[in-house]
Amino acid sequence: MFQFPRALRFTICIMSALLFVFFPFVRQVDAHAYSASYTTLNLTKSSTEMAYSLDELSVIELVGGDINENGMLEEEEFAAVKDQLLSLLQQNITMKIGNVPEDWTHVESINLTRQGDETKVVIKISFPPVPPSQPISLTDQLYINNTATANYVDLLTINYGKQKSTSALSGKSRVWAMQMTDDEYADLHQDAESLQLNSDSEQAAEQPNAVTEQSNTHSGWFSFFKLGIQHILSGYDHLLFLFSLLIARQTFKQYATMITAFTIAHSITLTLTVLGWIDVPAELVEPAIALSICFVAIDNMVRDRVNYRWVLTFLFGLVHGMGFADILKEMDIPRNELAVNLISFNLGIETVQVIMIAVLLPLLALLHRWKYAKRAVYVSSSVALVLGGVWLVQRIWFN
Repeated sequence: MFQFPRALRFTICIMSALLFVFFPFVRQVDAHAYSASYTTLNLTKSSTEMAYSLDELSVIELVGGDINENGMLEEEEFAAVKDQLLSLLQQNITMKIGNVPEDWTHVESINLTRQGDETKVVIKISFPPVPPSQPISLTDQLYINNTATANYVDLLTINYGKQKSTSALSGKSRVWAMQMTDDEYADLHQDAESLQLNSDSEQAAEQPNAVTEQSNTHSGWFSFFKLGIQHILSGYDHLLFLFSLLIARQTFKQYATMITAFTIAHSITLTLTVLGWIDVPAELVEPAIALSICFVAIDNMVRDRVNYRWVLTFLFGLVHGMGFADILKEMDIPRNELAVNLISFNLGIETVQVIMIAVLLPLLALLHRWKYAKRAVYVSSSVALVLGGVWLVQRIWFN
């Protein structure tokens, strides 16, 4: 009678137990790891126009409405909850002009828009203009008390005159504020129509230097640094991939070469994706990230020693970089801030990776002196394989 080899039976038992333990957890953390909204403020001498967009899944999390439970909002379902959504946003998003909170008395529209596979709710509101020498601020407290989705970010773009400013409101840093100089106020367009006409003419003329070269003190580079930190900390798949790379026994030189390759690779695709030079759909990127975890985990289990892992790491790093960039793709980052914001975001990611590596390497050095080190690597890689496999199935068949 045929019997499975002992090692294979051991593997099946471990993976079955891990699947039973971790499957509910994986489904929970992967359901909606990051909620992002996009806000654009257009400042003119006659009004302050705000356009706020929020993804469909976040809307369902906040106010429900998905009666048929298909993960989407039909027009009839949206109509039933849009007033509730508008009320919730009014309670959590505060616009102050001259330190005075403004009421949402001029809501111009609230629509459910579909572009390909992406569906968003877009709200347009008109506020009074910002008087000369007066501050303006925006506070976004959405999800602040919702532990189910703590990783919320509002990516903010501000257009004023010939200038643009950007900021990322996330974590506990949920307030943006600025005060225009007299020269900046003088450069404001008279109204929203003239601002749009000027923007269209600049795009038609393809003037890359249309944004003034004046240094912008409202760039919010530090907010992008913190966003990078929060993004990688909430990216369980990225962290698990990095752990899977490190757990196999290697020399310090191999570790250094591998991490350098990963950093260079994800920096390349992160930048190219945000610039719009490449655009790989998330439907391909997300399963590929899960697949990278499975591949490295299996590699750990079938080989006693790993060689040339930096090549594998570089290739998969290109995929992970596109995943890092997903949250920034739709943000209209001005040219004079693009380099600083991208570097800041990437530095945030690298900071977490360096800290993780600095903590893990001494522990791994002790682990590999243990007589059961191979079994520990085997079990750890089995955990990674199970988690990566569940994510892979979810992202192919359930998203």
